[in-house]
Amino acid sequence: MYFKQDTGPARKQRRAFVIWATVVLGCVIALLTLMPVSVPKSLPGDDKLYHMLAFFGLTLPCAVIYPRALVRVVLAAVLYGALIELIQPTVGRSREMADLIADTTGVFLGAAIGWPLHHAFIAYLRKKATVRSDT
Repeated sequence: MYFKQDTGPARKQRRAFVIWATVVLGCVIALLTLMPVSVPKSLPGDDKLYHMLAFFGLTLPCAVIYPRALVRVVLAAVLYGALIELIQPTVGRSREMADLIADTTGVFLGAAIGWPLHHAFIAYLRKKATVRSDT
């Protein structure tokens, strides 16, 4: 059977979920990175790991579900990280280029891992459609 492009309510639900999850995660990132620091630092560099993981998580779902918008998503996420770094001194936090580098690394890792996951997801949908048509 020829695989019809993934359309319909399921696709819309997945996209809506990804949009909302991305917006919520973006708000959580803003909250955590713009709040005054009240917790003492633990290990050196762990802050950079958290930045990278946060922006990885911000980019990955969009890369999997919206590969055509990946360039815009990557650009928006990097600009978001830069905007946060510009705002941080106004709320008593320090501006660090290393944070922006960690944010950008997370964005590119999310895109680099999300792109092949998108193709795996499409292969899964094709297989699922083939199984349904055989029964």
